[in-house]
Amino acid sequence: MNYLRSVTNIGPEKKFENKIKKFLKDNGCWYLKYFAGGQFGVAGVPDIIACCNGVFMAIEVKGDKGKPSELQLHTIREITKAGGIAFVIYPKDFAAFKNLITYVLDTGKNDKTLGDFYE
Repeated sequence: MNYLRSVTNIGPEKKFENKIKKFLKDNGCWYLKYFAGGQFGVAGVPDIIACCNGVFMAIEVKGDKGKPSELQLHTIREITKAGGIAFVIYPKDFAAFKNLITYVLDTGKNDKTLGDFYE
């Protein structure tokens, strides 16, 4: 396998994930890219775990045609029930995502969801 080719041939979902991570980093949020595979991984955990201004966030990244599994949706509901912000994000949601992060950074509150920030 040509390693260089595999690194430079990034798909649209990965490019979108990188855009999200860059926005988080540029705005002083801590984040971790979670890999569920392997012996110690846990299935259903969202792709990005973040903390912005003390607010716990879990972000499941999907491409335009991606669909979360039932386990991913269950985990998102459990995180929300525990007081965190958790959601599935598609490329069309990026403006709302930026608004949510700005709100969290300005207020330190987790009383909104991604859906509250659609323009």
